[in-house]
Amino acid sequence: MLKTGLRRSLKRTHGRGNGRNLEIKARARNFEKQMQQAERLAGASARHLEQEDTFFNVPVGRLKLRKFEDGSAELIQYSRHDSPGPTESEYTVLRIQDAERLRQVLAKALGIRAVVRKRRAVYFVGQTRIHLDRVEGLGAFIELEVVLDSDQDIRHGAAVVEDLMLKLEIEKEDLVPAAYVDLLI
Repeated sequence: MLKTGLRRSLKRTHGRGNGRNLEIKARARNFEKQMQQAERLAGASARHLEQEDTFFNVPVGRLKLRKFEDGSAELIQYSRHDSPGPTESEYTVLRIQDAERLRQVLAKALGIRAVVRKRRAVYFVGQTRIHLDRVEGLGAFIELEVVLDSDQDIRHGAAVVEDLMLKLEIEKEDLVPAAYVDLLI
């Protein structure tokens, strides 16, 4: 179940539904050890989520309907260049009341590209969200998302990413340039 504290944190980091972050995705070398390191850095236990992301065919960026195990959902549009290094992502998030109905409408209008299911442990370290994911059909991954304020330069986010990569033992060869949906297809 999506906990109230996490909802508040997500709302705060998403602002008014628009935001940007600098992020990396990597294959987890040692999932359990990296989870312990993330917990130590966060100074708190993880928020555990189960997510189902339905991706739709769109001409620009990516569009997904994310459903949580408690029945809540968000429609997320984001644009990001595929790159193995820290990459800036711009996103818009809209909370959804009737996820299944919206899924049907979007599937009819755009077509479904793929569905990604994952179990996610989320840690918060400063302005960074650390995700440790077990993705159905793909394996174990770790993501770092440095949520940037409007006045922050991406160099700031890159410095945070590099520092956390060292602390979490993420090597450059572990980095993955694509989204889970692209890896599945």
